[in-house]
Amino acid sequence: MWAYESVFYQIYPLGLCGAPFENDGVEAHRIQRIHSWIPHIKKLGANAIYFSPLFESDTHGYNTRDYKKIDCRLGDNEDFSALCKDLHKNGIKVVLDGVFNHVGRGFPQFQDVIRNRENSPYLHWFHISLEGNSNYNDGLWYEGWEGNYDLVKLNLGNEEVVNYLLDAVRFWIETFDIDGIRLDVAYCLDYEFLKRLRRHCDSLKEDFFLVGEMLHGDYNQRMNDEMLHSSTNYECYKGLHSSFNSMNMFEINHSLLRQFGPENWTLYRGKHLLNFVDNHDVTRVATILQNKNHLKPIYGLLFGMPGIPCIYYGSEWGEQADKCQGDPALRPEIEAPQWNDLTEFIAVLANIKKEEAALNYGDFSSVVLTNHQCVFRRSFEGENIYVTINASQDLYTAYFSCEKNMVTDLISGAIIDIGAGLQMEPYSVYVLK
Repeated sequence: MWAYESVFYQIYPLGLCGAPFENDGVEAHRIQRIHSWIPHIKKLGANAIYFSPLFESDTHGYNTRDYKKIDCRLGDNEDFSALCKDLHKNGIKVVLDGVFNHVGRGFPQFQDVIRNRENSPYLHWFHISLEGNSNYNDGLWYEGWEGNYDLVKLNLGNEEVVNYLLDAVRFWIETFDIDGIRLDVAYCLDYEFLKRLRRHCDSLKEDFFLVGEMLHGDYNQRMNDEMLHSSTNYECYKGLHSSFNSMNMFEINHSLLRQFGPENWTLYRGKHLLNFVDNHDVTRVATILQNKNHLKPIYGLLFGMPGIPCIYYGSEWGEQADKCQGDPALRPEIEAPQWNDLTEFIAVLANIKKEEAALNYGDFSSVVLTNHQCVFRRSFEGENIYVTINASQDLYTAYFSCEKNMVTDLISGAIIDIGAGLQMEPYSVYVLK
């Protein structure tokens, strides 16, 4: 599967391209801006893009109106088709956000129900009671996603709804030649629907990638041979920044051992979760980290741990934003990308990740662990790579047994003698082979 050897780059197109929050109905070809970002994305080392929602919606993209039409605030289908061709020409895979749990109030079938009530052919596309009322005073009650009534929950037990969504997926593949889908709120999606979706996608395109947004619980419930290939790794998202802020590397190592360690009860050994330090829903990593010297080490962990690393646009040069400022602050307009020392460091990590099988497929074992330092080994088919992190402001010498004393740091290219221990600089990352 191509995704397991990839580095992802997430773009929130309505934000990056500067679209108005409310759908004003005015077609503007803003998505063409992303063409100019392709050289930056390639230089960064990313070879797959995950686009947050870009189909016609009421406001933020997750309240869909039309699954077959690019949001007019971004342009038209021809604009996006040309962008996908440009991305593919540059060796970059395309993954779209699949928002299948709910739609927007502007969804035509829902509007038909409001107008025609029991006479609407779409009455059973949703979870509706004609005996109640909504906070929009519709004269009927309906289920919204987690109490958000601008997000109208679809009835995935209705065959017409399932066929409608599967037809939309077919359209995306045939029209835009996409390579995968990220399932929004996958933890809400019906098991049978996910099985149908997996079979459908497998029949349409070889190596088509399905990753689900999972927040908690056992990801294996929906990440298995019948449903999703991968899941978002929210457990380690929290553990990554919390370990640095509390100066307690035991926290992230506990999660990694629980997920990928050598014990028989390990949950996800051999699987490939989508890892991230931030995204469109959470505070930027450069804001949440209390010590900005930890930016490089946290990305070192992200690229060294098992799974698929994903970078959120802007965070590669240290863009800041706090969740308490509201979601639009997390999804800003950016006309052109920037490049600095952090970006350069991430690019080096990205190229190492793509080239080293042990980082793509290797198992995980903890070698050295203190509150401020960790060394872990990734092993695959007899090849070992040691990832070392020093979160401290002080020098630290790590002592651990290795197959050889002379190793190469893949980040700097330096050959290092670790026979008498590895001297780790403050706030440092080494990837040793």
